[in-house]
Amino acid sequence: MEFVLDLLQGIGIAAAIGVRPMLPVLLAGALASADAGLDFDGTDFAFLESWPFLLAAVLVTAALVIAGRGRAAEPAPLVYGLAVLCVLLGALEGAGSLADRGHTIVPGAILGAAAAALGFAAARDLFARVRRRLDSEAAGALPVYAEAIALAGAGLSILFPPLAVLVVGGLAWLLLGGRRREGEKYAGLRILR
Repeated sequence: MEFVLDLLQGIGIAAAIGVRPMLPVLLAGALASADAGLDFDGTDFAFLESWPFLLAAVLVTAALVIAGRGRAAEPAPLVYGLAVLCVLLGALEGAGSLADRGHTIVPGAILGAAAAALGFAAARDLFARVRRRLDSEAAGALPVYAEAIALAGAGLSILFPPLAVLVVGGLAWLLLGGRRREGEKYAGLRILR
């Protein structure tokens, strides 16, 4: 049972990192350094709570986000770079969560990477759809909402790991629902011909 809870914790953190990577990584590192919910000390993942790693993660994420801001469409290399960063950080946090209590890290790394990819795809899809419906001033607040969602998802997954099922399930539902609505929209256009 302990393995399942640790795995859920890692998956929840990774999914939140996929939504927005900066605050979940900082929260996990801060809670791990305070030994609250996780503790990477004594594992190969102790660097996840060190300030140089946390600073580097914040700087790289901020550089990718700032480079893509102010453009009508983000350039593909920046999107891919951010996706790779999210998947890598998700795999590290998933593996670190399992290493915390001496479990094998392979399932955490694999499922953490998958959860981060799911979070990234669902968040980009959702916020792209919402951004199209808002004026530019209201759309400017979307990153704040994304950060809050990511922070809440990571915090809930760390402090109460079974809630990670709701985080991942919610992201999957958003992604599948958005894709289904896009398909229905185009099906309706074919009827008009």
